[in-house]
Amino acid sequence: MQTRNIINQGEVSNPYRNYVLLMLTLVYVFNFIDRQLLVILQESIKKELHLSDTQLGLLSGFTFAIFYVTLGIPIARFADRSNRRNTVAVSLGLWSLMTACSGIARNFIQLLLARIGVGVGEAGGSPPAHAMISDYFPPEKRSTALSVYSSGIYLGVLTGFLMGGYLNQHLGWRTAFFVVGLPGVFFSLLFFVTVKEPRKGATDLPAPPTKQNHSFGEVLKVLLAAKTFVFLSVAASLLVFCIYGLLNWAPSFLARLHGMTNAEIGRSLGLIYGIGGGAGSFAGGFLTDHFGKKDKRKYLKIPAYAIIVSIFFAAGAIFLGNNLIVLLCLGACGFLQSMYLGPSLSVAHALVPASMRAMTSAVFFLAINLVGLGFGPLVIGIVSDLLKPTFGTESLRWALTLLLLISVVSAVLFFIAAKKMVADIKLDA
Repeated sequence: MQTRNIINQGEVSNPYRNYVLLMLTLVYVFNFIDRQLLVILQESIKKELHLSDTQLGLLSGFTFAIFYVTLGIPIARFADRSNRRNTVAVSLGLWSLMTACSGIARNFIQLLLARIGVGVGEAGGSPPAHAMISDYFPPEKRSTALSVYSSGIYLGVLTGFLMGGYLNQHLGWRTAFFVVGLPGVFFSLLFFVTVKEPRKGATDLPAPPTKQNHSFGEVLKVLLAAKTFVFLSVAASLLVFCIYGLLNWAPSFLARLHGMTNAEIGRSLGLIYGIGGGAGSFAGGFLTDHFGKKDKRKYLKIPAYAIIVSIFFAAGAIFLGNNLIVLLCLGACGFLQSMYLGPSLSVAHALVPASMRAMTSAVFFLAINLVGLGFGPLVIGIVSDLLKPTFGTESLRWALTLLLLISVVSAVLFFIAAKKMVADIKLDA
């Protein structure tokens, strides 16, 4: 790598630092537009390709997740040793192209292969981006910066649901994949040209050596020795199980049990999850950076409290009959459940040196996405199919109730992880 491709901390102005954060956040927006587009289109795809709920769960969850998380490890190791900017740019171009290719699928297998391609591309997105943000922003600002980045999840959901719902109703699901996928290819070029690679460990004091390389085994050994990371990973995995279990089935739930159209669902879910989730993501980072100055355990306690409150709104969304109230409950869930990611990543990065951060994010994402994204939609789909002979169209409602119990377990584990921080980060009890 040539020196001119790396920018040192002294050369970074606040406007440029914020520009890089904006560009990385927009990459994450494309990530979730392409990832969640299938969800808003899945009822139309199910009818044309004659799919079951289990197959839909495989497409939107497990099959995507298994490639996303397993390839995330070697890509993150490569990123820790090389240019992370280049990794993000190439990954964005690949997953955007594969999203467009989803529009030409003629059967389940072809669509499955296209979704695998999207998962392969997206595996190289977040871990390098997390590491870049930690090298552009000092520790006292990282939770907020990572939370701003994480708001791209919900901006992507907003855009994907709005565009997908409209395009699906007026032009069909195949056209939706083309229209949404191709712009990401062009944005990857803009990102490559205008974003510079930061020096590794640039914001750490004292600055660590920048040329350390670590194997997956070495990083995993460090992480498993930190009880905070172990409990945090399990807690976040169960929360993500609930997030995707509800989010990925919300369009089908609203269509089957509340009689809403594709356009109505896309518009409603896009706005409530986009605005509510984005605001919650930012609030999680802001609140934890603010209250965490006096007590670092608040970085994990605040998300735990938010999860507890979200359970009541999730129950309302599942069981209440009024469409407006159901949508408001879903929006409240999106706000509260989204508060965990920025603080969780900030804590995880505080446990390791700068040269392990991309790999640390990859290990964390392996856990939360394999369990959450991989099994959340799939398990709900399987349970819905199993309950269908007894409950008919109500089977999906009763399958979703499983998420309430899992949310309780997740909150408890977040509290335990917060307690473990005392020893792992040497805090005052």
